[in-house]
Amino acid sequence: MSYSRTVAVLRKELLHITRDAGSLTLALLLPFVMLLLFGYALSLDVDQIPVVVFDHSRSPESRDLIREFSGSRYFNIVDYVETDKAVDYDIDRSKALLGIVIPERFSEDLLSGRETKVQILIDGSDSNTASIALGYADALTRTYAAGLRAKAQDKMGAPPMKAPVDARIRVIYNEDLQSKNFIVPGLITVIIMIISALLTSLTIAREWEQGTMEQLLSTPVRPIELVFGKLAAYFVIGLFDMIACLVIAVTVFSVPMKGSVLLLFATSCIFLFGALSWGVFISASVRSQLMAYQLGTLTSFLPAFMLSGFIYSIDNMPFVIQLLTRIFPARYFVTISKGIFLKGVGVQALWTEILLLIVYAAFVFVMASRKMRQKVA
Repeated sequence: MSYSRTVAVLRKELLHITRDAGSLTLALLLPFVMLLLFGYALSLDVDQIPVVVFDHSRSPESRDLIREFSGSRYFNIVDYVETDKAVDYDIDRSKALLGIVIPERFSEDLLSGRETKVQILIDGSDSNTASIALGYADALTRTYAAGLRAKAQDKMGAPPMKAPVDARIRVIYNEDLQSKNFIVPGLITVIIMIISALLTSLTIAREWEQGTMEQLLSTPVRPIELVFGKLAAYFVIGLFDMIACLVIAVTVFSVPMKGSVLLLFATSCIFLFGALSWGVFISASVRSQLMAYQLGTLTSFLPAFMLSGFIYSIDNMPFVIQLLTRIFPARYFVTISKGIFLKGVGVQALWTEILLLIVYAAFVFVMASRKMRQKVA
């Protein structure tokens, strides 16, 4: 491989990129827009759950229970109604996710020591949110009941009842349990994969459509030099996007960086090179920009978003799909980025994923070079 010819291709591609102001602006601004949009809009936190209350008891004890809900950051009481039908109506029109119905004899049963029941109605359309909200409501009512039991025993002079198991919970990663700390590192993976594959998936196909490929073929440039030169040009843009995403993650979203910045940068470069090589492989396989764009989107966005563990846990997927995720590099880089950001782990814990990224990048680059050699031949 000739260094001078590779640099010549690199210069030619950079000149073409700078002349296409629209595409360059899109390539530089799209990561910012995607990161800010997804980072702020996509949240797995379940709080401020809208609640409608029907207090049939209207007693001090029922008001205490209602205050427990209104004082919690997880619930937001949006309406007080007078009938059961009104509770159903608010839930039906999505004004409230949770309905609390306190029976008429709530206070009497509670003060007399009898079992007291409170009805909790929940909209199960979104099963994930509903199950989390139900867990919050159940925990709150149990805590309220335990407090009442402790007060009753104290009035009777009985010794305080100790729980048979004292669970001490300590969160060691993502201590604040904020979903943005989980989402943003994975989102960086998705953005790099999409931008890289789409940038390079059009480059060679565009040469065929514009008729400039024949001019390149008349030069002494070899296929591997052509591929590497084009890759190097888009690597510069991808590197800028990648650094910008990392800076935004730490400064704007305040995602904790507990690991090595140098290791994250090195692994990001490996992942970026593999994603760019995949785009070149697609571009070398077809001669239509439309087809290259469609294949680039299909093979970059969907696997990176759905099959990388970015949001959906791979362990909960069917076994066949779990095997399928192993062929996509985004899965390994999501593990690397989250491990470095949140856990502060190093090469000792991530060497398998790093090795697989290196193998993937090398394999796809060789495949792109061979495909280009076949097209030239």
